[in-house]
Amino acid sequence: MGEAAKKIYLSGPIMDCSGDESATWRQRAKDGLSGRFVLIDPMRRDFRDREIDSANEIVEFDLQDVRDADIILVNYGKPSIGTSMEVFYAAHDLGKFVIAFSPFTYQDMSPWMVKFCTKILPDLDAAIAYVKRHF
Repeated sequence: MGEAAKKIYLSGPIMDCSGDESATWRQRAKDGLSGRFVLIDPMRRDFRDREIDSANEIVEFDLQDVRDADIILVNYGKPSIGTSMEVFYAAHDLGKFVIAFSPFTYQDMSPWMVKFCTKILPDLDAAIAYVKRHF
């Protein structure tokens, strides 16, 4: 019997983004990785317009997704408190493999993201290729 497909959590900004901005890269990741991997998308739960009364619920669901995942794929296209917290939790507390993609130069990245992302690549295509090659 073959090994179970690895699960990848799609971490990235949602709150300060348009729905399209949050969803487009996630759909591209699904298109590029589904079949070989199980993709966990936090946007499958729609909390838009009720974030305030759902704050604890949103965080708990996201933390459960991080726990369930084998790999964290991170869109580090702009600073995001939630994304940073997920990265720290995944890497520091759970020892997960965290792969980010970012347009920032190394000098412009937060040292926290540099420290807690296992690998940072220049774009989503490079991250997808990296995941396919190594997992």
